[in-house]
Amino acid sequence: MNIPYLPLQQVTDSHAEEIQRAVARVVASGWYLKGEETKFFEQEFAAYTGMNRCVACANGLDALSLILRSYMEMGMLSCGDEVIVPANTYIASMLAISECGLRPVPVEPRLDTFQIDDEKIVSSITPQTKALMLVHLYGYNAYTERIGQICQQYNLLLIEDCAQAHGNVKLHKELRGACAYSFYPGKNLGALGDAGCVVTDDIVLAETVEALGNYGSHKKYVFKYKGVNSRMDEIQAAVLRVKLRYLDSDNARRRAIAQRYINEIHNQDVVLPPQDGVFHIFAVLSANREQLRSYLEKYGIHTMIHYPIPPHKQQAYSEWASMSMPVTEQIHREELSLPCNPVMTDDEVTYVINVINSFHAE
Repeated sequence: MNIPYLPLQQVTDSHAEEIQRAVARVVASGWYLKGEETKFFEQEFAAYTGMNRCVACANGLDALSLILRSYMEMGMLSCGDEVIVPANTYIASMLAISECGLRPVPVEPRLDTFQIDDEKIVSSITPQTKALMLVHLYGYNAYTERIGQICQQYNLLLIEDCAQAHGNVKLHKELRGACAYSFYPGKNLGALGDAGCVVTDDIVLAETVEALGNYGSHKKYVFKYKGVNSRMDEIQAAVLRVKLRYLDSDNARRRAIAQRYINEIHNQDVVLPPQDGVFHIFAVLSANREQLRSYLEKYGIHTMIHYPIPPHKQQAYSEWASMSMPVTEQIHREELSLPCNPVMTDDEVTYVINVINSFHAE
């Protein structure tokens, strides 16, 4: 049996007729940017998340950067301010902070949840700390009541990186937070190219994000800010409108597969993840990861690693090379992502379970 990690063509084929009609509708319209499809998607996704506003943009990294840039334009952040961020996140979270002239401050995660450890945040707060970027890694909800208390006590902006958690993030209006989404093709809600958005209840923030992503302009040829070009095209918006209707059922299928893994995998060399997520990534830990990965590959089961090198060991952040991040380093050393997607069959899930249960480290 051959089981790909994420067969994107099959995922697309499951909604092929509707997607083709949506794309054809855009092509026939003659309007390819900032049109009706994007407007309707913004309305529909805002309603889905329970927020007042959704502002579409080109990708998830831009969504994070536009939030930070907007807070700077609004006088709530300044160059050199510190932003706390989980140390084990995908590097894009940190790149957005650095790009805006702010300083990312990595904080260790908990090994049992993969999420930022709320007991380690306060010790990293300084007079320069102005925001906390919460990353809902692997599809789990990283927010805790303690994080809310910390944000309120220290007057921190809450910025949520939701790129991996479509459909599983409870948003926190009282904190005036802003949420960034990526619609990269491999996400639980993925486009047929790159796309992203910002959702928020803060109308001023939404309007600032919208202007900054349109060259800094609210009105044609009138420029309030030194902005950028970051816009979702009409084809991506039309595709996302189709796929949004199936997000909950797709997530339900991911949860069902994950529950079978959690209930039926019994191997002392494999540590299973928490149950409560939308399982963008089904992450297991193994001290014998490379042996396990090779064993699964031998039996036709394709896996991925999220992520092989932590940000503080990347050349891009060479100034962090001496940092000691033992939990982060263990996750990056041991994490292995199993296939878990809505087009997997029950037989494929059974096969993965049986092969893992037959694995013995040498």
